[in-house]
Amino acid sequence: MELSRRDAIAALGAVGAGAGAAYAVRELNDSPPGESSPDVETLIAAAEVVYPDEVTGLEGFVEAYARRRAAGGDDHARGVRAAIETMDDRAEAWYDAAFADLATEDRDSLLREMGVDTAAEAPDGSTAEQVRYYVVNDLLMALYASPTGGELVGIGNPRGHPGGTDSYRRGPRS
Repeated sequence: MELSRRDAIAALGAVGAGAGAAYAVRELNDSPPGESSPDVETLIAAAEVVYPDEVTGLEGFVEAYARRRAAGGDDHARGVRAAIETMDDRAEAWYDAAFADLATEDRDSLLREMGVDTAAEAPDGSTAEQVRYYVVNDLLMALYASPTGGELVGIGNPRGHPGGTDSYRRGPRS
């Protein structure tokens, strides 16, 4: 399934960042393609680990979503940046490279060694709980709140996606 930047905008609306969707579109149109911050690169690298293998186009999707979610000055944005910094610190200490520079298998191992795979999400919890909340769960929320990602799990009209009354008249797609 191919994710798009439009999917990212729909996901932003679903997580309550709809007012920022116009900002995200404007920022994406004004910035050079392929130029990402280290935070966005780390989130893309994390998505490569946590998203299902059949998902494609995740780089543009995560970039569009993350620029709005992680770029602000609110508590959530600060939490995302702190979780990313923690991931990079652990990657440097344990693997001698930044998280985004690790092979996919090593990124997966690092998250498991940190306990992120079994941690409950908690914004004020342990390191693993914070990474789970601010990185893993946020990326998964973006995926499954998007129209394309929603189809992956049988949600034909995810919250915030304008499917119209027709979407309520037909059953789920098989």
